[in-house]
Amino acid sequence: MAQTIGRYPEPVPAESFSLKSIAIPAFGPTLLYGLATGAILPVIALTARDLGATVALAALVITLTGVGSLVTNVPATVLTTRFGEKWALVIAALWCATAMATAALAPVLWLFALAVFMVGMAGSVFGLARQSYLTEAVPLYFRARALSTLGGVNRIGVFAGPFAAAGVIHFAGIAGAYWVGAAAALLAAIISLRVPELRAPVPAGTGRAAGPRGSARRGRRGAGDPAVPAPTVRSVLGTHGKVFRTLGLGILLIAAVRASRQAVIPLWAQHIGLDPTQTALIYGLSGAIDMLIFYPAGKVMDLWGRRWVAVPCMLTMAGGLALMPLTTDRTGLLLVSLILGFGNGIGSGIVMTLGADFSPSPGRPQFLGIWRLLADSGTMAGPALLSAVTALVSLSAGIGATAVLGLLGAAALWKWVPKGRPGYGQPSGRAAGPVSGPDLPPA
Repeated sequence: MAQTIGRYPEPVPAESFSLKSIAIPAFGPTLLYGLATGAILPVIALTARDLGATVALAALVITLTGVGSLVTNVPATVLTTRFGEKWALVIAALWCATAMATAALAPVLWLFALAVFMVGMAGSVFGLARQSYLTEAVPLYFRARALSTLGGVNRIGVFAGPFAAAGVIHFAGIAGAYWVGAAAALLAAIISLRVPELRAPVPAGTGRAAGPRGSARRGRRGAGDPAVPAPTVRSVLGTHGKVFRTLGLGILLIAAVRASRQAVIPLWAQHIGLDPTQTALIYGLSGAIDMLIFYPAGKVMDLWGRRWVAVPCMLTMAGGLALMPLTTDRTGLLLVSLILGFGNGIGSGIVMTLGADFSPSPGRPQFLGIWRLLADSGTMAGPALLSAVTALVSLSAGIGATAVLGLLGAAALWKWVPKGRPGYGQPSGRAAGPVSGPDLPPA
């Protein structure tokens, strides 16, 4: 039975698309890339300390992955636009493997810090390319499930990474974690070679047949075809400024609360006197809940609408954060941490899905680069706010300030995420004409 998607009537049989059809090329590299980054996260600070860093400097080195991603988001659009999603994935994975090997062999702190920064750069390109690829390859009615699965698979990889590294570290020392990361990233590059090339959407009225995405983006024309200006970051920023100023604020707040959540659990556990083993167990159980519910969350977004997940995600995490300062023992902290894990889990893929919904074609990589820049800004700003309020007042006040960010995020998403079942955006990677994304509700 056919259904109409957005402005494009398209017959969509109920079982015409399955994630299994793209599972290995779409999700295999993501799982391995997540494993690569997860393998090194627990040991970055330890390596920096071994190379002579102070505690404060070691903490700064950890942030370099985020800084590398932040400053590379917009340049990543150039790479993805020029070479296409497939080769951007391959290049990013190879760059990550090189960075991991450099970190393993680095004899001095500055070279190790550069390698950590390079990991962040690679993550930006890899994340943009995989999101852009799935947005093009998956029909709209399955988009949220695909992107939620992408986010969930990445989390599974990050969760498994430390366990994979632990065995190698036992025999090879801390450097073994980076060799695990390098091997996983290299394998991700090899599997990315199986990613099918996408064909570029063709603007209406150009008279051109769709060619390979890379050649179309570079402006190749047939005889007699008029030149079509290629989208730029500046042009996309100008035409979609309202989206970035409104819904983009909600995305920034989601990222800020998520990043702060990762810090408040261990900090509060230490505050109430729990030992590192209990803290790690509570953190791990929270992450396990997070990983288990990504697909149902995506299905809800596809069937009922993005708002049904976006707002509850923020409200649940805001509630968990508000309750955390009231806990005084491990049982209370565990329950609150499970609430936070559930809230974060139901929001798996929400940032990527909303970015895909509003991204134009042509111009998708440029839009998503700006979108990721907003998210990464939130990732950096959330812990910074927590740190500042904690230093000026107390840890309880810092956690409370983060809870307020969650409430503000819920309000922003309620106001600016289109309500109802999705019926907007681009239905597939072969559009019949230019797509500008959905309109925002009236301000």
